[in-house]
Amino acid sequence: MGRITIVGLGPGAKDHLTFAVLTELKKDKEIYLRTEKHPTVEFLTEEGISFKSFDYAYSEIDSFEEVYQHIALALLEEGRGKEIVYAVPGHPYVAETTVQHLIKAAEGTDIQIDVLPAMSFLDVLLPVLGVDPVDGFKLIDALQLDKQEPDTDSATIITQVYDTFVASQVKLRLMDYYDDEQEIVVVRAAGVPGVEKIEKLPLYQLDRLDWIDYLTSLYIPRIDMIQKKYYNMNNLGSLMERLRNKDGCPWDIEQTHESLKPYLIEESYEVIEAIDLKDDYLLEEELGDLLLQVVFHSQIAKERNAFNLQDVIGGIAQKLIFRHPHVFKDTRVDNCQEALESWEQQKQKEKQLKSYTQSMLSVPKQLPALMRANKIQQKAAKVGFDWDDINDVLNKIHEELEELKQAHQEGIFDKIAEEGGDLLFAVVNLLRFYKVEPEDALSRTISKFIKRFNYIEENAVMAGKKLEEMTLVEMDELWEASKK
Repeated sequence: MGRITIVGLGPGAKDHLTFAVLTELKKDKEIYLRTEKHPTVEFLTEEGISFKSFDYAYSEIDSFEEVYQHIALALLEEGRGKEIVYAVPGHPYVAETTVQHLIKAAEGTDIQIDVLPAMSFLDVLLPVLGVDPVDGFKLIDALQLDKQEPDTDSATIITQVYDTFVASQVKLRLMDYYDDEQEIVVVRAAGVPGVEKIEKLPLYQLDRLDWIDYLTSLYIPRIDMIQKKYYNMNNLGSLMERLRNKDGCPWDIEQTHESLKPYLIEESYEVIEAIDLKDDYLLEEELGDLLLQVVFHSQIAKERNAFNLQDVIGGIAQKLIFRHPHVFKDTRVDNCQEALESWEQQKQKEKQLKSYTQSMLSVPKQLPALMRANKIQQKAAKVGFDWDDINDVLNKIHEELEELKQAHQEGIFDKIAEEGGDLLFAVVNLLRFYKVEPEDALSRTISKFIKRFNYIEENAVMAGKKLEEMTLVEMDELWEASKK
């Protein structure tokens, strides 16, 4: 059985070494350093402590991630059947990826891992900055900016800004979140006498510093809401809460779920219009307007202690995970149809879990009639209540048309309305067989009608006529011409 004791060398000054770590380093064990590029190493040499380092790996291996994996595996090999010490800069559990790799790699082996705590760079960096951690901050590894994001709602500390190349990458990433002129604080070797250096400068100048090295970190203070370059859902919720506050916007304060209903419908249709126009810029804008309605209703609900925006987000996230076992679990589907079937199966399970009792044909009454008819027919078809052949649907349309004619001859208004509805319902059925959305089909026809009628209007103006003065024959001629 082997044992690897992981120790931290602290931020850089010899006074930062703990007594326990120094005692461990002076025992008769093989010592491995992740890197000799650390101010404390000079003190270790003066104390007669011998060691080996993995600095060679940084020049021989292409990526940092591969370096870290190599170090972890090498340490496991060296630690078999004996006790060794692995020393890292700072604290073993603060921004030290090799330690995480080593602990994970040791799982299931006969090698025991012990960790001795130490001072981290944060212990000296925060006093240098004059920052109280209780105010909150986010710690980010400069080498993992592809996985980690800054949080402009709190202060951000970025460590391991090794050189100007890394600084340049960090700068470009941060410019997605902050203004180019955003003031940042760059700190090298915090708390190390004679080496420490601190400078405030605008973000765009970060990679112009010529003294950045492996002991460099940077600090960005939190920014106010109106200064943000990038907003998230939490920010949007906070903005709406501010608008609804007692000193916010009088109009926003007065709104209720009921008063906002027309806007919710209007914004939904404007999104559809943007899709039909294939206008991405307009679609982006209209989706934002629609999202605002969700945030607005969530804030109103929050004020009456019903639910809040996070509940809405959490609910739909849980629903997506539950209804997609073929994505998030081990259920297998091979095509779109099987995916839909899986979705419906999970949906039925969900209803059973929630003790739903409504009919499977439950569809919101507020939907446009054509859309509602289509959805009801789709639901009925899923349990086999459907025509077997499209010719049967066509025959049904002819049958309903004859019944409408009969109602017309009888002159009974209620019966005409009933038979007219039956005819429309049958036509929706036909379009469903062709996989055509009836609402979309009718919308296209309306647009086509408007376009052709506009042609009549324009020609009437050019001819110096009013539409009311034109005969049906004249208008019909222009209508036919518009088709060409």
